[in-house]
Amino acid sequence: MYNKAQTNDLQQLTAHWLTEATNTDTKNLSAANIEDLRKVLRFHEYRYYVQNDPFISDFEYDTLYKLLEKFEKENPAAITADSPTQRVGSGLVKDFPKVNHLVPMLSLENSYNAADLMDWDRKARELSGLSEVEYCVEPKFDGASISLIYDNDLLTRAATRGDGVTGDEITINTKQIKSVPLSAAFSANNIEQVEIRGEVLINKNNFKAYNQKLMEEGVPPLANPRNAAAGTLRIKDTAEVGKRNLEVFLYHVSYWVNSQVSGENEKQPSTHSGMLEMLWELGFRSPKNEMRVVKGIDKVIEYVNEFEIKRDDLPYEVDGMVIKVNDLLLQERLGMTSHHPRWAMAYKFKARQATSKLLGVEFQVGRTGAVTPVAKIEPVQVGGVTVSSISIHNEEYIKEKNLLLDDAILIERSGDVIPQIVKSFPELRKGTERAIVFPTSCPVCSHPLFKPAEEAVWRCVNINCEAQVVERIIHFVSKDAMDIKSFGEANVRKFYAEKLLADVPGIYQLDFEAVSKMEGFGKKSIDNLKAAIEASKSQPLHRLIYALGIRYVGETTAKTLANTVEHILDFRNYTADQLLQMEDVGVKVADSIDRFYKDEANIQMIEKLGRLGVSLVNQKKQVAENDSLAGQTFLFTGTLNKLKRSDAEALVEKNGGKIVSGVSSKLNYLVTGEDAGSKLEKAKKINSVKIITEEDFIKLLPV
Repeated sequence: MYNKAQTNDLQQLTAHWLTEATNTDTKNLSAANIEDLRKVLRFHEYRYYVQNDPFISDFEYDTLYKLLEKFEKENPAAITADSPTQRVGSGLVKDFPKVNHLVPMLSLENSYNAADLMDWDRKARELSGLSEVEYCVEPKFDGASISLIYDNDLLTRAATRGDGVTGDEITINTKQIKSVPLSAAFSANNIEQVEIRGEVLINKNNFKAYNQKLMEEGVPPLANPRNAAAGTLRIKDTAEVGKRNLEVFLYHVSYWVNSQVSGENEKQPSTHSGMLEMLWELGFRSPKNEMRVVKGIDKVIEYVNEFEIKRDDLPYEVDGMVIKVNDLLLQERLGMTSHHPRWAMAYKFKARQATSKLLGVEFQVGRTGAVTPVAKIEPVQVGGVTVSSISIHNEEYIKEKNLLLDDAILIERSGDVIPQIVKSFPELRKGTERAIVFPTSCPVCSHPLFKPAEEAVWRCVNINCEAQVVERIIHFVSKDAMDIKSFGEANVRKFYAEKLLADVPGIYQLDFEAVSKMEGFGKKSIDNLKAAIEASKSQPLHRLIYALGIRYVGETTAKTLANTVEHILDFRNYTADQLLQMEDVGVKVADSIDRFYKDEANIQMIEKLGRLGVSLVNQKKQVAENDSLAGQTFLFTGTLNKLKRSDAEALVEKNGGKIVSGVSSKLNYLVTGEDAGSKLEKAKKINSVKIITEEDFIKLLPV
């Protein structure tokens, strides 16, 4: 989209505007020169969201954005429809009106084997009269289909696929997707109006991160990236849409109207691959780099097989490949049936779905009191894994999927995402199926269940509920919490059943003489358990905070909290407003912490832990032994080979450095191990972050 000269010019303009941004007085700016600032911001949006190769940090982008925002606020008449500020929606969308597509969004004929492809190719050759057809092969993205309309270079409408003829108008939500340009220079190709098709996705890392956040907040995770993308498009809160980090691949130009410019039509591509190249050059994220143009069906099959092998390595879900006749005039000659085009076919990868039977439902109570229904199904292999239990989340989910006991069901395992029930088959019912009755009282302690108005989850609010007590203890001893080795879930349940353990402090009062009389506990195993319990008393404060199981407080937030205080009970003196000033702490988290510390039973539990020898102070506040890393911030990601993560972090603090909770412009060093994930990808987009290996980190330490 931007050649070398344009890139250099825009980088120079960037430097100019970063200097200009230090002057908060916008009175000397005009509508004419502010357009240069918009060009700069559009350029950096393209580099970040389409090319995935930013030139400036998030902080620098935000600085320029705020300058434009300030000018437009003071000069509303100067606002343009494609200004970067016009992406941001506010408030709630009232509804999604129905709109007609300019050209129907037809389904594609599907194939699951090479023989079908060869037969389709035979028909294409016979209809075209060619001995060999040129095809364009590209990924079949597993997301939500949309269509975009641009009039005179401006995005004027976005819509869901709907029934193929009519969809929901979702323009405001689509503008929250940063890889969708608000304007594109179609006029340079003599195109006045155009309708393009694409697929909205959430990449795997963003999906995992969002689900992790939901689970830390006690909210059921989303089923799979496809459903998450489709559901997000119809969320009425536009701010929430922006938080989901949606992406779009545009893969087809379905309709266009030429401008009335004589002799300019030769600028328009004559092939489908050329159209994808054009979209890429105009600033869209098209599958230009993933597509392959080949001659003959044998080459198509070769590429399809090659791509299927690496599907799990892609950052997004792909469920097959789409094969299209490359020549646009030949596409027109081949035409369409009433259901699908004759010039395109979808080849589906091996199914990761299977049918089974819903045998029963168990209702499990978690440590926060959330009651989760778990479906017990006839064991079945899906994607190489035997599945016999599947979470069905909540009462609304059961109704939405129309599930009955003894139903035939379709289950799906997408990538490495947990299995989900896709749907039931009402048409196969025999009349013996029974409704799933959601309990009104706790299945463990019989206390009445409660569902807050803003939640979909029923909860047992009895803090002494046996299931919650056991789950809290299991959480407390877990690897990411107090890491008491040899004291896993099985032992917690065993000790609790034998009345040797009744609550969290009881871990440090365990009757080892009684334990020694239990099967499987010899002298060595008891010595190991004793040593692990004793070692846990010296765990860092952030581990203890996380181990307490305060609702919405995950590992990252626990570290933020620990670095704020000298003693864990200092939070008794914090107000919710003071908590909100901390990084990573939002309203729900602040309210949850505030409620926890106002509960006298929780205070008594913490004080008892202190009397039993558990450290309640922030040991990291001690003065560093060496200042070789003074003033430097570090974050670790992936699996380290030579050091434990906790030991590496301790070395940073021992030498005057600081551990931060996430990737931002405040981070100096990201230390990467094996299988580094989303933190690495985010750090690559911030020029100021130094990305180093574990070996590089060790070299920074004093000898």
